[in-house]
Amino acid sequence: MSWDEKGGKIWMDGEFVDWKNANIHVLSHVVHYGSSVFEGLRCYENPNGSAIFRLNEHVERLFESAKIYKMPIPFSKTEVSDAIKDVVAINNLNSCYIRPIAYRGYKELGVSPLNCPVNVNIAAWEWGTYLGDEAMENGVDIGVSSWRRLAPDTMPSLAKAGANYMNAQLAKLEAIENGFDEAIMLDYHGFVGEGSGENIFLVKDNVIHTPSLSSSILKGITRDSVIKIAEDLGYDVLEEKIPREMLYLADEVFFSGSAAEVTPIRSIDKIEIGSGKRGSVTEKIQSEFFSIVDGKTEDKFNWLSYIEY
Repeated sequence: MSWDEKGGKIWMDGEFVDWKNANIHVLSHVVHYGSSVFEGLRCYENPNGSAIFRLNEHVERLFESAKIYKMPIPFSKTEVSDAIKDVVAINNLNSCYIRPIAYRGYKELGVSPLNCPVNVNIAAWEWGTYLGDEAMENGVDIGVSSWRRLAPDTMPSLAKAGANYMNAQLAKLEAIENGFDEAIMLDYHGFVGEGSGENIFLVKDNVIHTPSLSSSILKGITRDSVIKIAEDLGYDVLEEKIPREMLYLADEVFFSGSAAEVTPIRSIDKIEIGSGKRGSVTEKIQSEFFSIVDGKTEDKFNWLSYIEY
């Protein structure tokens, strides 16, 4: 059943609009120049209700991304947070993916966005496992892309901006064409960066490694969650520059992200990683992550914001 048939609602600048009528003008600045910042959040249903994962942190990052691009959001953080909850509730969703986006709208065309309004929209829909249900246990096959991440003095990687994902699309398309599930992108200097829409971790001799923020990666919120979970479980986590070949020699490699959650990687460039299946460290982190969002263990980090229907 399509969203039009379900009668879904999208929040647009303070009002709920029918899904099929949630349109913008074709001459909006964002259409021509990619001037948008956005977030991706998940809401999980558990025995205590439906809870959005790390809502406050996602809203904070949305505003930080907008700040970098001098894009003043015409709503407070509280208003945006409340609207995100309202979108889930009005669409009667128990478990879903949520997409808030702020963008330069319609007034005039030209590279300068300053005279164009900033609009904010929020949508939510049911979305299962990003890389497939089977991937959570068996892992995915990945290829290192020929496309590099953005150089640090070109576009800001710490901003979750729509324009950045043209770079990610090139890597994703190349991966699909080469028969891989996803891509790993190297940074400008040839060190490991991230996937097309995920951060990456590797495990070697029971130590967890992940690229530092200086590797042109997004400061992932699920990445931060994995680090906190891993440290809480007693693992050492190193944020550092990672050479490409270290991926092949790792005992385990896995992706993290709001969409990907915690997804193991079984091969890179057709080289088997570890035993070629989900490793024990990945499984422990994955299990702890889902135990928290599924309400099976205490939310010791205060990551869950429950919806009131």
